[in-house]
Amino acid sequence: MRKITQEATKAFYGGYSFRKDNTEVIINDNARLFYLHGNCIAKKVLGDGLYINHCGWQTNTAKERLNGILAAYRSAWIYQKDFVWYIVKDEKETEFLDGWNRID
Repeated sequence: MRKITQEATKAFYGGYSFRKDNTEVIINDNARLFYLHGNCIAKKVLGDGLYINHCGWQTNTAKERLNGILAAYRSAWIYQKDFVWYIVKDEKETEFLDGWNRID
């Protein structure tokens, strides 16, 4: 995992703001928001759950950042096969849909 992903993920789960290069974490009263290139790719809504989104950018960088966030769950990750993204959670595989995908 890249150092920037580790730092941003730590901020995301630690509840503090972070900004470096193309990655930013914003904390507000209701949610923790994780941005890549100005696109919100993950949000943890207090009292609701964790949601992820590739925002139409199925790139290695987006996948790496999202997998950094999912590493905290240990049983969830994203992989790509034949140009299609998949989410694996608790040994169950589903296609990564456009839009927000709820993880927990």
